[in-house]
Amino acid sequence: MNPLKIAVLYGGKSTEHEVSVHSAQTVCRTLISQPERYTVYPIFIDKQKGHWFLQKECGPQTAEDKPITPVLAEHTLAALDGSFQLDVDVFFPVLHGTNGEDGTMQGLLETLDVPYVGCNVLSSAMCMDKDVSKLLVRDIGVPTLPYCLISKDIPYDKEAIEAWASQQGLPVFVKPVRLGSSVGVRKVKVLSQLKPAIEFALQFDTDVMVEKGIDGAREIFCGVYTALDETHVSACGELRSIAGEFFDYDAKYITEGGCETNVPADIPQVTAMQMRADSLKIYQRLHGNGLARVDFLMDKETGKYYFSEINTIPGMSETSLFPQLFEASGRAYTLILDELIQQAQQIHAEKTKLSFNR
Repeated sequence: MNPLKIAVLYGGKSTEHEVSVHSAQTVCRTLISQPERYTVYPIFIDKQKGHWFLQKECGPQTAEDKPITPVLAEHTLAALDGSFQLDVDVFFPVLHGTNGEDGTMQGLLETLDVPYVGCNVLSSAMCMDKDVSKLLVRDIGVPTLPYCLISKDIPYDKEAIEAWASQQGLPVFVKPVRLGSSVGVRKVKVLSQLKPAIEFALQFDTDVMVEKGIDGAREIFCGVYTALDETHVSACGELRSIAGEFFDYDAKYITEGGCETNVPADIPQVTAMQMRADSLKIYQRLHGNGLARVDFLMDKETGKYYFSEINTIPGMSETSLFPQLFEASGRAYTLILDELIQQAQQIHAEKTKLSFNR
């Protein structure tokens, strides 16, 4: 049996570009370690224009990278100069955030009619939008925190927003609606910080969420993925910020020792069981069919928890939460990647059976 040809996509036009490259290096390295099963094509997507490049080795852009393009033809990738073509069996997007995790890349891959790892267009788009996902999660009875929305091109009443924040009780958190990795997020502890926080977040997205905060909240996470008609839910894990007041971008990726991981999380067993059950409900309500990490905020005083967000392409490096969560659950990283690739093939095979004739 010939090895499957896997195109790993990473980088991209996103504020999470560098994180994506880091994640993809682990995915590529893990797949390459099984040469009898996989031939890996590392595909770098540049941050400025979104151009695609075939690399010899997964990593930041180099002068040796070969410009390529996806094509609607017999071959799924081709060099821009026509010097070569590549057949791809499965695409593996490791693109965090905008233009990769939000349904746009999934739409392109659907148009190319190729198997790809991860959630479909609809699920990716809904999960990426914090407003849409919270509305749907609220429908199934999982608690969410109160929030209000502000849009870039619609003037907002500064005094009304401040009054709302005061009524909810500070702190509040200001977040771009469709970004991850805590990019653009600020904690507002006094009202004078609210307007600058909104303006800062609007640099990254056209819509911003002002959400009631839980001061000193515990951040608990569960991993979920589907393989061959079975959905697996990981143990719960906790991340605690050491470097700042909450788990922001610097604590995650820049400050050495900026966060502390605890898997499994030190929470009551009954709470962990309920949180895992809610993670599955959330994943299913948002039509998950690939992989995801579900994030919760827990009040350390009351023990109550609230849905925060869901990531359909979570961090995939050795130190990322998703692999750690499942390692604690007894599922090896290599096995998970194998099963996700098999799931992509199965979903595509089922789609090819659909009729386009009336």
